[in-house]
Amino acid sequence: MATKRSGRGPTATQQAAKFLGVSVLSGVVLAGLALPGIGAFGLVAKGTVEGFDEIPANLKTPPLSQRTTILDSEGGEIAKVYSRDRTVVPLNEISPYIRKAIVAIEDSRFYEHGAVDLKGVLRAVNKNAQSGGVSEGASTLTQQYVKNVFVEEAGDDPDKVAVATQQTIGRKVKELKFAIQVEKELGKERILNNYLNITFFGQQAYGVEAASQRYFSKHAKDLTLGESALLAGIVQSPSRYNPVLAPKEATKRRNTVLARMAELKNITPAEAAAEQAKPIKLNVSRPKSGCITAVDGAGFFCDYVRETFLNDPVFGKTKEARAKRWNEGGMTIRTTLDPQTQKSVQKSITDHVYQDDKVATAISIVQPGSGKVLGMGQSRPYGFGQYQTQINLSADKAMGGSTYGFQVGSTFKPIVAAAALEEGVSPYKTYSSPFRMPYPEEVETCGKPWKNSIGETVNNENRSEVGPYGMKEAIAKSVNTYFVQMVGDIGLCPVVKMAEKMGVKPAAGGKLDQLPALTLGGSDGMSPLTMAAAYATFANRGTYCTPVLVESATGPDGKKLRVPKTKCSRAMSEQTADTVNTLLQGVVEDGTGKEAGLSGRDSAGKTGTTDERRAAWFVGYTPNLAGAVWVGGPGDKVEMEGITIGGVYHDKVYGADTPGPIWRDAMNGALDGRDAPSFDTIPIAGADKSSDKGSGNKPDNGRGQRKPGTAKPGGGKPGTNKPGNAKPGNKPADVPAPLLPNGISIPGITGASEQ
Repeated sequence: MATKRSGRGPTATQQAAKFLGVSVLSGVVLAGLALPGIGAFGLVAKGTVEGFDEIPANLKTPPLSQRTTILDSEGGEIAKVYSRDRTVVPLNEISPYIRKAIVAIEDSRFYEHGAVDLKGVLRAVNKNAQSGGVSEGASTLTQQYVKNVFVEEAGDDPDKVAVATQQTIGRKVKELKFAIQVEKELGKERILNNYLNITFFGQQAYGVEAASQRYFSKHAKDLTLGESALLAGIVQSPSRYNPVLAPKEATKRRNTVLARMAELKNITPAEAAAEQAKPIKLNVSRPKSGCITAVDGAGFFCDYVRETFLNDPVFGKTKEARAKRWNEGGMTIRTTLDPQTQKSVQKSITDHVYQDDKVATAISIVQPGSGKVLGMGQSRPYGFGQYQTQINLSADKAMGGSTYGFQVGSTFKPIVAAAALEEGVSPYKTYSSPFRMPYPEEVETCGKPWKNSIGETVNNENRSEVGPYGMKEAIAKSVNTYFVQMVGDIGLCPVVKMAEKMGVKPAAGGKLDQLPALTLGGSDGMSPLTMAAAYATFANRGTYCTPVLVESATGPDGKKLRVPKTKCSRAMSEQTADTVNTLLQGVVEDGTGKEAGLSGRDSAGKTGTTDERRAAWFVGYTPNLAGAVWVGGPGDKVEMEGITIGGVYHDKVYGADTPGPIWRDAMNGALDGRDAPSFDTIPIAGADKSSDKGSGNKPDNGRGQRKPGTAKPGGGKPGTNKPGNAKPGNKPADVPAPLLPNGISIPGITGASEQ
């Protein structure tokens, strides 16, 4: 044995010999046989040899990441998503040619040796010694498979990948010991099958099935001799031998594989020569991964499915566990997306709003009683280019939506009406409803009362809107002052509690602000999906159901997975819901929503337009479908006056004239050929039948003046136009802004009514 040189540790030969001795003593002879090769590679690390016996012999193989297929409710494919493009196939579904080609070029003695190829090691030692470097390796297919398992387990974490592939004696020794275990437990055929399914073939293709589809658009079982040789050659260096980008290098490598196969008598020399003479012929299928490839504009629906998986504890206890499970893939997820509804949504969008318009639109459609989301779309498609976006305009921030959502304007008024009805207010209740009035001096909340400390006022959209009005006419005409007087009576707490029962929450998260501006939808921003699900409560006679997008899911093994279920709870009495249905039917029959009415069907809904016309809405429903349409600037900065949308010029945009027709056309197509049930409603007659005719402006009745008010002075969230943040001049053009004594304009909140 060589002596130790001064100032240096053991030589590679000494380290290898020491390891061999330790291995023999411990009975691990096979592992010891491999070390001369490793020593020659220069992969030596002090202390590794002594710890060999302590290395666990159990190789934990992670599930191979595969494609996940997302389907609609009828089983049609929406999109395929994957972290790694792979489809695991059994050995009998892999061409014999590729099996022989891989063995020939990567480990020709695969069926003759154990986990370690001693002849290969000695050959490598000799060649490396002669060259003075590393000119040849000695890893068997089994060792390569083990290394790939380490890489697969590392996932997309670059630090973990670096550890899994680092050229150290520690990793090599670990790899060898696991290779011994794998050979013993799996046998040659399963090792080869696993190797062919795990290895990387370039062009985002993992495993031979994905590689076959990528380069030749065919299944792995149908690969020809030449195609198999080409794929087998890629494995050594997927970038260097990429047949798409480097066809000459790939051809040379393919021919090397064919020559080796002939040398091993896998094929005849004539067969090899015939294939070598042929040029490479590819039929490339470009990778189509992710929701960007979804059909019928369902990219954001697809993305919401992904967000659901990553956020719902039913798919894993921790965020990390859910992300890992999603990246492993191999699932088939059947969703609630209804193809007819989605096609209708997308057609209505493209008919009314262009992709390159200054503003965008978003639609969500929900089934009352089940919470199933049947359609979701927007005019800015899923993508990274101009007039494209990755923000789901229908969703809350936590689910990939905009940061603050969009103020909903007067579409919030039916929630106020429902709260009042639940508090015992008569549907025949009248208020004086002047054109302009001060907000109440004080409004009760669930905590400290709100006070109108700066004398804010509110006005209706048009000077002609002067009461007294009853509830039906007030909601049909969307009279702001009526609802401000109403909230002055009942307070904000019942309204906030009703909204929460109906699933209405700020898109940014957290709780609703208890400001009187909430009454007119001028407070927190919401998402279209939130509003569609809330209005479905009315259609469902007072029972709210949480939105769901996943019907069922199966794992790679075909076993069913648990999925989120809708949670339904009563938000209001059936009588209250029926009354609101009657009120909102009036909106589409002869109120602000006439342009959204459906012929031959019971329908109801409400328009909404916000301050400075930065957002316009129509939220409506039939007994069997509820939908919300928003139109506005994606960044909430476009004032929709003197604007062209979908080729149509608008002097001023209202909830009725743009969102309304979009909703109408989307719903007509979605409901075509389907049942047309009626609402179970109660009649709402004229105010003369009311036993409560309070005018709302008499000091002695406590109505309308007991607690004036809305808007907290100062400080709204960015981009929300909350009271205290709204600009002077938010009133209609023909209404002068009221002034404070010092001449400064009052920051008013109109919550603009609609025409």
